[in-house]
Amino acid sequence: MKQIPVLLLSGILFTACTKDNPGTTPDKSCEAGLTAAENIRVFPADNAWNKDVSSAPLAENSAQIVAGWSANGIKADFGSGEWEGSPIGIPYVVVCNNQAAVAVVFTDYGDESDPGPYPIPLDAPIEGNGTGDAHVIAVDVDNKKLYELYSAKVKDNKWYAASGAVFDLESNTLRPDGWTSADAAGLPIFPGLVRYEEIVKGEIDHPIRFTLQKHLIQPAYVHPARHKVNSTGGANSLPMGARIRLKANVDISGYSATNQVILKAMKKYGLILADIGSSLYISGAPDDRWDNDDLRKLGAIKGSDFEVVKF
Repeated sequence: MKQIPVLLLSGILFTACTKDNPGTTPDKSCEAGLTAAENIRVFPADNAWNKDVSSAPLAENSAQIVAGWSANGIKADFGSGEWEGSPIGIPYVVVCNNQAAVAVVFTDYGDESDPGPYPIPLDAPIEGNGTGDAHVIAVDVDNKKLYELYSAKVKDNKWYAASGAVFDLESNTLRPDGWTSADAAGLPIFPGLVRYEEIVKGEIDHPIRFTLQKHLIQPAYVHPARHKVNSTGGANSLPMGARIRLKANVDISGYSATNQVILKAMKKYGLILADIGSSLYISGAPDDRWDNDDLRKLGAIKGSDFEVVKF
């Protein structure tokens, strides 16, 4: 599931809070912008997504696991502008409690999806403009809920999606064991995205979503992931939900202020394995303020600069 090309592409970020009909001009009584998603706590303080792993013990076979992708460099799978006609990254919208809910028809994994309707505007951006994984994400900042769709499209004034998941951002309750989500690991996507609003804030306070090739992933998962994939990795590979972290002694002083925010998060919160894809690709949201040339400099950080947190 969700075995995709090397780039995850997306639509445009915007805010949508409408009182009556989704997909219309935002209601002026709703002032929430993308920054509003940074002003709410994403899961309780003791949630795994908020855990500092900078001093957590290492997996006994950390070196053997890293050897499989040690030569790969970090690739920011997000940026400004477009790639092959689509903005680069996974988009999201911020909605309010007056956003109308829309019916969702699940086409593939309905038995593992949270039923609709979802308060996602019909004109919400779709990753890759509908190609690739075609994720759609809405953050309800009033009700502290996260709504995510996979392989989504709009038809007959409703959403169609292969799967969907709803996350209560004020709860540690996990979705059912073995269920997928809009992501292969059964994880939420939004909490793992690198977002430009976080750069403005000066801190990324969560692990960053990343991918590895199929043969480097075990057909297994660890907390907080809920779903395994049809992968082929052995004992010296990572299960879904596993964390890696940038070694504390890696010198990041020569990087831009933007990249230092990203790299500091890699040291403190690490990266969380969420999907099959190109090795060491990290996920983020598109934004015209990203400097793509600067983001490419993250490629100097190699797999050998990481270590595996015990899982």
